[in-house]
Amino acid sequence: MIENELNVSIVIPLYNEEESLPELFSWIQKVLSEARLSYELILVDDGSTDKSWQVIQSLAAEHKEIKAIQFQRNYGKSAALQKGFEVVSGTVVLTMDADLQDSPEEIPALYAMITQEGFDVVSGWKKKRHDPLTKTIPTKLYNWAARRITGIHLHDFNCGIKAYRLAVVKSIELYGDMHRYIPALAKYAGFKNIGEKVVQHQARKFGYTKFGINRFLNGPLDLMTVAFLGKFGKKPMHFFGALGTLMFFIGALLALYLGIDKLFFHKSAQLLASRTAFLLALVAMIIGVQFFMTGFIAEIMGRNSSSRNNYLIQQKIAC
Repeated sequence: MIENELNVSIVIPLYNEEESLPELFSWIQKVLSEARLSYELILVDDGSTDKSWQVIQSLAAEHKEIKAIQFQRNYGKSAALQKGFEVVSGTVVLTMDADLQDSPEEIPALYAMITQEGFDVVSGWKKKRHDPLTKTIPTKLYNWAARRITGIHLHDFNCGIKAYRLAVVKSIELYGDMHRYIPALAKYAGFKNIGEKVVQHQARKFGYTKFGINRFLNGPLDLMTVAFLGKFGKKPMHFFGALGTLMFFIGALLALYLGIDKLFFHKSAQLLASRTAFLLALVAMIIGVQFFMTGFIAEIMGRNSSSRNNYLIQQKIAC
């Protein structure tokens, strides 16, 4: 087997970070040179409106390690990471933010955890944060919910600095705002050796945060999407069909009980159709049928999907 000659691929999505980029590259270059790690740096400009792209072009012209990708408009961090993951080739893939809040000094240790300790994914944990309470308190609640739903015991799902085995990023697809849940996507793809490392969190040096209040709504919704797709993405009938059958069964039992009660015990009582319980029984059965049909349609769509039989296969060949 020929080992990958490139040790590290670093994917950095960015939006309006022209002031941070020269310092960030110099810092990365210094750390990796001292660690004697070969690397490539993929800078993904997510539709910046400042001079970020000109700075990237200038750096790329001087340093062959830099690959530059530019979006025509702002598509979001997940899209930027996905495009970066499509071109990486290093043994270990790292992601970082471009605002200098993630320290490149962490790279050698993260690389070692993947290559020497056998982790598939290593997520950074900003144990000591330099953020206001309006950001840290919601983050704690979000991380608690993510741990409970995904079963992955990480303290900081949204930390920008993470390390992955190359096979991990080639086995997942990011869209929407799924970048927050890459460890969960990796777990559902079969990579279950997920670790964590306490990392330094630097105070922002230039500019301002690009994340708005909408992430507090989008985050939980994306979490539910990831959890559902991970468990039922290839077998939606197991969820919708089971739920629909249960609802229909409850409604049918209630309707049967009301019918027997009307026929044999309270013949002179009010009309069956005018009883609230009978209407509830009908609603339960209708909802049950709708859930069942939703699962049936989802199964048909999945059957016709080009990715329905896409499974990660790892071959071990004895030399």
